Amino acid sequence: MVDVTSGLENLDVGALHPTQLSQLVAYKINSKINNEKYLRTHTEIEVLLSGFLRDVLMKRPENIREFAADYFTNPELPKKIQQQMMEKLNQAT
Repeated sequence: MVDVTSGLENLDVGALHPTQLSQLVAYKINSKINNEKYLRTHTEIEVLLSGFLRDVLMKRPENIREFAADYFTNPELPKKIQQQMMEKLNQAT
């Protein structure tokens, strides 16, 4: 039976062959590892997301999608992120 409120169907344990299932598990593990490596090498993402979340929590926009679109398409954003990265680097030294 489908839970309409969650948008998810029940787990179909027989849908994948055991080989497919093990390949899927390996793929998921490798994806998580690659994502973690990427995030560790691109520290600007942490600054970008923390700034966005800070603004969301402080401004509490009514339309979060519109706010996010405006935030991430702001032409001044790269300059702002670069400045915050420099400040973060200066604080570390």
